[in-house]
Amino acid sequence: MRHHLFIDLAEALLLPLGTLLLAGALFGLFVAFAGEDPAAVFYSMYQGAFGTWFSWQDTLQRATPFMLTALCTALPARLGLLVIGNEGALVVGGITAALTGIALSGTAPLFAQTGMFLAAAMAGGVWIGAVIWLRHYRGVNETISSLLLNYIAIAILLHLVNGPLRDPSSLNKPSTPAINEASMLGAIPGLDVHWGLVYGVLACLLLFAVFRYTTVGFAARMIGGNIRAAQMNGIAVGPLLLTVGCVAGAAAGLAGMLEVAAVHGRANDSLVVGYGYVGILVAFLARHNLLMIVPVAILFGGIEASGGLLQRRFDLPDATVTVLQGLIFLLILVSETFRGRLLPRPHPGVA
Repeated sequence: MRHHLFIDLAEALLLPLGTLLLAGALFGLFVAFAGEDPAAVFYSMYQGAFGTWFSWQDTLQRATPFMLTALCTALPARLGLLVIGNEGALVVGGITAALTGIALSGTAPLFAQTGMFLAAAMAGGVWIGAVIWLRHYRGVNETISSLLLNYIAIAILLHLVNGPLRDPSSLNKPSTPAINEASMLGAIPGLDVHWGLVYGVLACLLLFAVFRYTTVGFAARMIGGNIRAAQMNGIAVGPLLLTVGCVAGAAAGLAGMLEVAAVHGRANDSLVVGYGYVGILVAFLARHNLLMIVPVAILFGGIEASGGLLQRRFDLPDATVTVLQGLIFLLILVSETFRGRLLPRPHPGVA
């Protein structure tokens, strides 16, 4: 039994590591075909992501929404559901946070921040909770419905910022009015990184502890393993699925709130930059391990942070790093076919 566990753990580490190495090799070929030295490009990416204290802070700031949006996929996945509505939950969380911040502009900053926090969490939770409700009670595929809801959320955002909520002073970039400057989330003392980083890390740690050490987490693992067995053992499957879905959506909604309350100060199309989709990639590379989401999100934060440096030094498009992300995602999907086959298993009679 211990030998099986060791093989499973080794495979869980080897598959993601092998995926990253192979994606890096293919990306190097892509860079070489573009006429650049792959070694120089990789070194510049390292410098742009982790080479200096400024780079580290930029990486950590970019990693924050990835942690929260990754939870939107990782939590339902632990119950056997594939939700990819991260981008939509982030957008509705950002819209709701902006509206709440505007409405509470005359109140105490802490009250306004708390209001934005709760409103964004509730909006994201309802958004993904609806997906889970449709899946469990109406049999609607959660992957398709959550994907389509992304487009609905973006359409709502664009309608509001170009129509009823548009600030007349936002000429070139339609936006909502700005929230009160005093209500903005500040930086962590000693860092040029907003408090959202703490929210993201604490959310991953807390949810890891819940799923690992509580009866709720045990029930969730049981549903993910065999939903019929969970029902036969008296577990209230429907309510637990809805609860996990709402928590997952709330995490992505908070990512939207942070973009409004800590970065932009208002809602506009800057919310639609693909953070939700990168969160899906982070969740898959972390193999839906809630603790591993933190370092994987930092890795992808570094990849995002290095894009500007590649553009300046090598005249490569800023979206070059998106090619690397796409390669990683494709190879993650391919690697799933090797799960359980990469290392030889002993005969069932061997301990």
